[in-house]
Amino acid sequence: MGIMDKKTATDRISRRAFLRSSAAAGLGVALAGPALAQAPPQAAPAAAKSADELRVAVIGCGAQGRVLIESMLRIPSVRIAAICDIWSYSRQYTGNYLKKYGHVANVYEDYRELLAAEKDLDAAIVATPDWVHAEQANACLRRGLPVYCEKEMANSLGQARSMVLAARETGKLLQIGHQRRSNPRYIHAIDRLIRERRLLGRVTVAYAQWNRAKADLLGWPEKYVIDQATLDKYGYGSMTEFRNWRLFKKFGGGPMVDLGSHQIDLFSWVFGTRPKSVVASGGLDYYKNWEWYDNVMAIYEFETKEGTARAFYQVQTTTQHGGFYETFMGENGSLVLSEIPQRGNWAMREPHAPEWDSLAKAGLLQSETLPIQKSTTKNVFVDVRVTAEAGRWPLPVELARPAHQPHLENFFDAVRHGTPLTCPAELAYESCVAVLKANEAVKARRVMDFRPEQFKA
Repeated sequence: MGIMDKKTATDRISRRAFLRSSAAAGLGVALAGPALAQAPPQAAPAAAKSADELRVAVIGCGAQGRVLIESMLRIPSVRIAAICDIWSYSRQYTGNYLKKYGHVANVYEDYRELLAAEKDLDAAIVATPDWVHAEQANACLRRGLPVYCEKEMANSLGQARSMVLAARETGKLLQIGHQRRSNPRYIHAIDRLIRERRLLGRVTVAYAQWNRAKADLLGWPEKYVIDQATLDKYGYGSMTEFRNWRLFKKFGGGPMVDLGSHQIDLFSWVFGTRPKSVVASGGLDYYKNWEWYDNVMAIYEFETKEGTARAFYQVQTTTQHGGFYETFMGENGSLVLSEIPQRGNWAMREPHAPEWDSLAKAGLLQSETLPIQKSTTKNVFVDVRVTAEAGRWPLPVELARPAHQPHLENFFDAVRHGTPLTCPAELAYESCVAVLKANEAVKARRVMDFRPEQFKA
């Protein structure tokens, strides 16, 4: 059952609350309905389903799990039949939210009990912290379920490799959540414009960033504190670790992995090859209660068919300047992309480059926009070293859906019809190798070389 086109104001507020990360200790909102029991219930009898309906389990109902659920509610014939989370807050909030849209899901604390009880599942979504992705995804695969697992695959290459092997051994689908791989705008820009039409000519430089403003550690409503015995059972030393797992080395890879995974994956897509080396500088320079680096600047070197190319990536957590976007620069122009259209979604032609009007007529670009507005101020000195911009050309592809929806649709189409996955485990493993190595380069303070065999699981 999809989301209705028209909602009341209350529905809209509830939806925003559902997607909003629980950032402050006082965030707890009133949860509709009675509290769910701590003990996992017995699986309810499966309702009759249509021929193409998929019954899906969601393991991990925190902020990212809710984002995926929100997208799944928009996809026809996907039924969320079971949810699982070790935190009662997330279980209760998500369960009640799903009921509003006709998805009465069985609720579990432990994913192992979910897999044992649910006999009529068609797929599983894993949206838990990175360090348990391999354990949970592999268990689902061996249970016979296709799996959509959030990125990063894992916070160690050994665990990520085990996921590739499990998918290979079971013959089950494993999609990793690098959602840009299914984004129509990115597919159009990279596959059609950069690679097929060679809009930019030879691409020599790539740049990407993800900058965020400074922030406090995530808190939690006191009413929903997890008791220490339960935290110990699932491997967390405290609620602080549980709520802020991305910042601790046992559980995640820090901002470089958490944010950089999405964008560094694009470098190899554009250059058509894996990186040859990486050098990085970074540190834990601002926050006193983190374990991972709060800023990293990395330079990757690629050996392409046309020669050497380099890609610079930065992640900052004390300024949101520039937000997040990716730029690919070539001899004939540059192309700027972002999941947020306001940050990107346009190309710039170099003045000497061949005309692009034919591409606009073919619908591959929109008509040229005006160059940067000229100043009306008199007595302006024009530096002869500055090359005039030849105008910006918007891309014709917009995404009127949540960013994760096309990637989930690709996964469900693969489950139903055998459609090729846009980010199968083997491809995601290559990105995992590239991103994890950057953290190693920061620690080593030297250039880290890649060997071709490192990218093979």
